[in-house]
Amino acid sequence: MATYLDILNGIKTYELSSVYPNLVIAYRLLLTFPVTVASGEDHLVGKLKLIKTYLRSTMTPERLTNIAILSIENKMTQTINFDDVI
Repeated sequence: MATYLDILNGIKTYELSSVYPNLVIAYRLLLTFPVTVASGEDHLVGKLKLIKTYLRSTMTPERLTNIAILSIENKMTQTINFDDVI
């Protein structure tokens, strides 16, 4: 099955751009649309929902922010040596 990029490359390869100019424009637009529309803020909200459970609803905003940062940067936090920190 050919992808949209394969089709556009085929049109360019066989020099059919002058025959199908609107098709070329349509494929170029299709290939430039973003795949997802999720923003960084949506990612943060998702993490906060995972962190702030019913039992943690009385947590102070400062502690919640710090735990959210640790959760978001979890790859970095896994490399921390807690003996060095203490």
